[in-house]
Amino acid sequence: MTRKQKRMSVILAGLAFLGAAAGLTFYALGQKASYFYMPAELATATVQPGQRIRLGGLVESGTVVRGNGATVAFSVTDTQKSVKVTYTGILPDLFREGQGVITEGAFGPDGVFVADSVLAKHDERYMPKEVADGLKAKGVWVESKSQ
Repeated sequence: MTRKQKRMSVILAGLAFLGAAAGLTFYALGQKASYFYMPAELATATVQPGQRIRLGGLVESGTVVRGNGATVAFSVTDTQKSVKVTYTGILPDLFREGQGVITEGAFGPDGVFVADSVLAKHDERYMPKEVADGLKAKGVWVESKSQ
């Protein structure tokens, strides 16, 4: 093998290794992707039970029910539709009715969204970008002029 052939084989082997590493990385990231939906969008979306998604909107007033231990049931709404959510764990301190929230989890076989994480807004002016954009598109959320 000449020097030129050795050099080319090393370069090709390096490129093959980098290609395989990039392919595995994209595959792994694709498996962890969770898509964002508002409650009204779920009516037209094809979400399989067990598929991880993010559900965002406002915590519907009068729907927060605390169960046994750290289990909480509530509804997330975009004022058009609402989705029942159950969550077991410690809720963020600022979680309350009428506030923006993003939940991450999957639908159970009974059609109730089972969240494994709940993110709430962190001050009186902040609304998660995905939730704010979805509510703005429906004409529900109006940004304050102080922002």
